[in-house]
Amino acid sequence: MATPETQEPETQQKDVVSRLADRGEEALQRLSELPGGKRAVQAFNELRARVDDMSKKVRGIDALEARVAKLEKDLAAQKRDSKTKTAPKT
Repeated sequence: MATPETQEPETQQKDVVSRLADRGEEALQRLSELPGGKRAVQAFNELRARVDDMSKKVRGIDALEARVAKLEKDLAAQKRDSKTKTAPKT
């Protein structure tokens, strides 16, 4: 059997992540068994859902900024064109 020192770093990292995931599941299970724990777990789940929604909206901001920049550029070009067309000739 390989000891943690002789395992490859990637395998060792997977083991650590697996252990942390197991511990996290155990902690959530214990938390839900405490008085008021179910409400806390429910609040965490709602928070996770809200953060997911917010991150989706934030990702869309870059596209909106690009569209606004293009519209501003088009509007500036139209203003320049209208000034040159309406300028009085002397």
